[in-house]
Amino acid sequence: MSAQGFGYWLQWQVGLCALIITGPSIIALKYVKNSKQEPLNSVDLWSTCWKSVDPIWLLFYRAFAFLCLAKMLYDFFAIFPMFTLVFYTQWTFILVTLYFGLGTIISAHGCFVARNELKGKPKSKSQQKAGFFGNLMHIMYLTSAGASMLTDIVFWCLILPFLTSMEFELTLLIGAMHAVNAGFLIVDTALNRLPFPSLGFVYFVLFGSLYITFQWTIHALGVDWWPYPFLELNTPWAPVCYFGLALVHIPCYWIYTLVVKAKGSILPKLFPRTFDRLHS
Repeated sequence: MSAQGFGYWLQWQVGLCALIITGPSIIALKYVKNSKQEPLNSVDLWSTCWKSVDPIWLLFYRAFAFLCLAKMLYDFFAIFPMFTLVFYTQWTFILVTLYFGLGTIISAHGCFVARNELKGKPKSKSQQKAGFFGNLMHIMYLTSAGASMLTDIVFWCLILPFLTSMEFELTLLIGAMHAVNAGFLIVDTALNRLPFPSLGFVYFVLFGSLYITFQWTIHALGVDWWPYPFLELNTPWAPVCYFGLALVHIPCYWIYTLVVKAKGSILPKLFPRTFDRLHS
């Protein structure tokens, strides 16, 4: 049965899969609307959790990470132009790249403001609340954390061992794209003082729902090929796959939460004089 056929979308499992996707999305949207999080300070966006590390080093790191990720993204699109935005990997990689790009700009602005304050500026902008772009950067950070875990775990533990065809070749670029995204984020986490609230899981869920919506849309418009076999709807096992995919979001975000907790518990013991517990 062709994906373009109207009958394809009338199968019983399609409606059930749609419920599995839309249900958590609606709950997530309501949670975001009703959530009352403590406002984020702009200084938390660009300063570090280390007493002896100048924020300019975080700026340099974010700029370096952005350039590396942007170069890898360019190389991938140059080799596989037809796969732009088809894979969840590219969605995650673009999101992480945008986070480091926006983070670089905000870090540069924060360092500039801090330098001006040292020269005796009367009004401290570093104590202001984070604005639209600051909150957007924080949302990108939280979403990227879960998405990078999901991308790398699914690729290395499921797709590579079990779902790849004989024609698939694991190149250095493909392997790196499923590793450096999380690697760069973890190093950034070790340096920054951004909070990691449970609300980030909601954004992570919405990001996944947006990707599934995109896939269903392009298939409704006539695309037959699914980038991941477990997204195929023309099988009675589709609801099980979609339900499992929804559930796997929980451990993926939990794993990164453990990384953040390890930062706050292990690093102070290793570096008691330089690590700032109050801003970890």
